[in-house]
Amino acid sequence: MDLLSTIKKPLEQEFADFNDYFRSLLKSDVVLMNDALSFLDKSIGKMMRPMLVLLVAKSIEKVNEKTFSAAAAVEMLHTASLLHDDVIDESDKRRGQPSLNVRFSNNIAVLTGDYMFSIALNCTAKTGDIRVIDAISVMGRDLPNGEVMQVELQQKGLYSEENYLKVIYYKTASLFVCCCACAVYTVGGSDEYLKKFSDYGKYVGICFQMKDDIFDYYSNDVGKPTGSDMSEGKITLPALYVLRTSSNPLLIPIREKLSNGIYLDKKEIETLIEISKNEGGIEYTNNLIEHYRKLAIESIPADISDEYRDALTAYIDYVISRDK
Repeated sequence: MDLLSTIKKPLEQEFADFNDYFRSLLKSDVVLMNDALSFLDKSIGKMMRPMLVLLVAKSIEKVNEKTFSAAAAVEMLHTASLLHDDVIDESDKRRGQPSLNVRFSNNIAVLTGDYMFSIALNCTAKTGDIRVIDAISVMGRDLPNGEVMQVELQQKGLYSEENYLKVIYYKTASLFVCCCACAVYTVGGSDEYLKKFSDYGKYVGICFQMKDDIFDYYSNDVGKPTGSDMSEGKITLPALYVLRTSSNPLLIPIREKLSNGIYLDKKEIETLIEISKNEGGIEYTNNLIEHYRKLAIESIPADISDEYRDALTAYIDYVISRDK
């Protein structure tokens, strides 16, 4: 059985019902907005975040309408943030397909994102649980904070592994923490479950972003060219490692530019990528991913049944093994 099948096995009916519910929300009385939502519907991915909400919730208790509403809110907010990111980054592809801002326009992409934010707010309200509302509002605050923090650190030339971990917690891990917390809240889980599963979500999110960052060092089909993160001033863990440890003289002018908040040019990016790959940056990042994977597995509550433990283990293994 492959990893996705292992993840979905305990959730077959619930996940099918959730997909129907989620897509029923992607509607508008305005024809152009409805067209944009329909386009978006066809490009939605595997819904890994709602899947996590359902998986954590069902490992504790029976999934209910509150769980569906919380899972939908999380996915709506996540998708809305991606629509806005594509406009900010001037991306022309999302998951290998034309992005919504290219198919329609930047204005429509931003407004569609805003519309999805409003659906997320409505879904959150439907839970009737102030803890869910608080968790999702905190996550909605953390996501842009992470992006702006990344820009601020680049402008100040403050590149370090410590700062990198702060950024990826806000921009990625906080979303997975929110998924787990909302799952626990909607089924009445204990404080111990909340702590354990929130830690699990944090470590999954860290692994997810580190794996995502590795893609920037290789040719791939995730919708961005090799080195695109670096061209935007985003220096991720493989490069941070060699910038800290390598004595390669080619890094001297690169370090100087970065410390002064200056973007690297194409040739410098190619040099930094090559040195990162040749001098242990990718290996270091993969080792750290494995470290956080172990922490995630250790965070799974001891009294969870084997079926759900296997699914939660498969979940983080899928995050680590994905190729896009």
